[in-house]
Amino acid sequence: MTPIYRAEGLDGEAPGAEPEHEEEPHAGFLADAAHWLRGLLGPEDRVTESVRRILDVGSGSGEASCALARAFPGASVIAVDRSATFLAQAEVRAAERGLTGRIATRRAERPDQFGRLGPAELVWTGNVCRHLGDQQAVLRSLASAVRPGGVVAVAERGLPPRFLPRDIGMGRPGLQARLDAALEARFADERSQLPGATSVVEDWSYLLASAGLVPTGSRTFLIDLPAPLELSTRRYLHTRLHGMLAELGDRLDLVDRLTVEQLLDGDACTGILWRPDAFYLTAVTVHTARLCRTRA
Repeated sequence: MTPIYRAEGLDGEAPGAEPEHEEEPHAGFLADAAHWLRGLLGPEDRVTESVRRILDVGSGSGEASCALARAFPGASVIAVDRSATFLAQAEVRAAERGLTGRIATRRAERPDQFGRLGPAELVWTGNVCRHLGDQQAVLRSLASAVRPGGVVAVAERGLPPRFLPRDIGMGRPGLQARLDAALEARFADERSQLPGATSVVEDWSYLLASAGLVPTGSRTFLIDLPAPLELSTRRYLHTRLHGMLAELGDRLDLVDRLTVEQLLDGDACTGILWRPDAFYLTAVTVHTARLCRTRA
């Protein structure tokens, strides 16, 4: 059964955001994802001893690192990111949650550096492959960091966040769908400009198998925060809309731009900070594969 998250106060890293941002109500699925990974890695009475080292590649400010450290109490977790600011935040987050000494940080920017991070029983990565040109090469690099019998877990795409009704009483109905389409077009343009950009069919089980791993299943986690939203989630959506307006530029027509500006008006009852009909719905899919042990 697909788990649905309605808990309040979920937080995590907003994809593509700068280090200073409102946190995304997105990471509530991580505890269940980590528990699911425990089951993939072996019997409950042995997994604590067998999993000694975990890599969180593209860690952001360390939300996943903390969830993995809690789920695998016998393991050290290495948070890996290209942003020194995010890594500093990960250290602070670990200290706040009583995990100092369990979580270390490493800086890495290129896929060819992932395989030099040292062997691990579990390699987790969230929303990293899409931002690097050759996604297949990224997976091969991640696979080179896992020990025989270990698992690579890749969280990529899923369903884009939805937070507005079709008709919001301003502008033209269907604003959310047009924002999604504009973001997808912008992302496709950006991917085409990445160094070494290579087009692949994003069949993650196939890509993991092509990296020399044996697929062990995928699972989708649904995050569902119905209206009315908590203020923290509204603030996140306000930040998200502000970023969309800046990033999409002339991809939006004048009517849609004006509608987004109205949604950003913090004093208007029709703004996202006050609307009673705003909600938050998205899904994250985690794909896994194992490096088979070699026969003696």
